[in-house]
Amino acid sequence: MGTAASYQEFETMPHLSKHASSRMGSRRISPDDVANVMSYGRTYHVRGAVIYALGRHEAEICRKDGLRSDRIEGLQVVCAVQDDTVITVYRNNDFSSLKRRNNRWAP
Repeated sequence: MGTAASYQEFETMPHLSKHASSRMGSRRISPDDVANVMSYGRTYHVRGAVIYALGRHEAEICRKDGLRSDRIEGLQVVCAVQDDTVITVYRNNDFSSLKRRNNRWAP
C-alpha cells in the first residue's frame, strides 16, 4: 500500500498549481509542511493521482528527526502522476479512502 520516501527525495519544493496555492493559504499550510509530508509520508497511487499522507507512525519518525510534526500529522498532499505537481493539500486523519477496496480489479 503506502511506502515511506527518504527525506532527501524532495529537497526542493515541487511545482504548485493555483488551486494548491490558494488552499495552502486558506488552510495555513506552509511549503515546508508540504515538502516534509512528501518526504516522510506514505505514498498512495489512487484514482489517477499520487497522494502523500503523514500519519501517526510517520509523525513519530519526524519527531525523532527533530521536526515539529504536530502541524503536519494528518496532512495529505495530492500530486499529478506525470510531474509531481501539487494539485491540492488538506488535513484528514482518516486514510480509509486511500486504500484499495477491491484487489480483484487492481492492475
